[in-house]
Amino acid sequence: MTDIPDESVQLVLTSPPYPMIEMWDDAFSAWNPLVSVALKEGDSAAAYEEMHRCLDSVWTECSRILSPGGIACINIGDATRTAGGSFRLYPNHSRITAAFEARGFHTLPCIIWRKQTNSPTKFMGSGMLPAGAYVTLEHEYILVFRKGGKRSFSGEEVRKRRESAFFWEERNLWFSDLWEFKGTRQLMNHTGRRDRSAAYPLELAHRLVNMYSVRGDTVVDPFLGTGTTLIGCLMNARRCAGYEIDPGLKPVIEDLVIRARSGLNGLIAQRYADHLKFIGDYRNRKGDPKHHNSFHGFEVITKQETDLVLASIQEISLGPDNTILAAYEPYVHKSGQGELMFY
Repeated sequence: MTDIPDESVQLVLTSPPYPMIEMWDDAFSAWNPLVSVALKEGDSAAAYEEMHRCLDSVWTECSRILSPGGIACINIGDATRTAGGSFRLYPNHSRITAAFEARGFHTLPCIIWRKQTNSPTKFMGSGMLPAGAYVTLEHEYILVFRKGGKRSFSGEEVRKRRESAFFWEERNLWFSDLWEFKGTRQLMNHTGRRDRSAAYPLELAHRLVNMYSVRGDTVVDPFLGTGTTLIGCLMNARRCAGYEIDPGLKPVIEDLVIRARSGLNGLIAQRYADHLKFIGDYRNRKGDPKHHNSFHGFEVITKQETDLVLASIQEISLGPDNTILAAYEPYVHKSGQGELMFY
């Protein structure tokens, strides 16, 4: 990522290829031939470590580009695999945590993203017989790291931070260590490419972009895939730089971006409507909230929400040199908006 200046990025948000998940063997082998050698020899421990050494080079670049107080959010799942005649777990989340710690990052509380399935065929091992069955992995991790101490804000950044506030009820939902959703707010349904890219849902990117960056910040995704991080940044008025080695995904991303405006504005309208519904329920239970938002005029629970401004997308266009341009305006609610959910 040599075209990104040192310490110029506020958030890294990505989901890398998962070491020891078979679908990524070829990609890792092309990146590092020692992976292929280890797999052929049945040396799973060596293959696991060589795959992570590939990722280590990316984490080093993330350390370089992140500004002091910047955040890295890494979505990763552990792997289970039979290799060399033995079945075992490969704890990708702990290996990546060690890599960030070695680069001086502070590890913050992580999020368990639970993707439960009710399929009766999900269980591994000897069924109902003791000591031969294995717990089914139905979760992934969202690891959160900070580069040094807390980020400081001054001057114009203070205003942008207040305008980028999230709702009290969103805070209560988002800042939990357990998330349970499958495909909500997922606008991407390109057959084949999306499956192969293992894209996380837009809901995940939407939450993390709001939690760990402010409007106008730069977000980087070193493993862009089908562009979910990019779409999440478009939705929330953040700058985004993404890297993807598969050129076949470029037209997929461009198509998604061009079609995204209506759907994203629908989600913004839904966010507005959800807040109005919450305030109605809150008033019935506890009485009138004590604060009003200065722009939108609705009631809010805390003083920190009074300068919050929701932005809608005026225009999205493709620019030169693989750039995407977006223009925004403050969201103005109209009757009938925000009554549909988008997936």
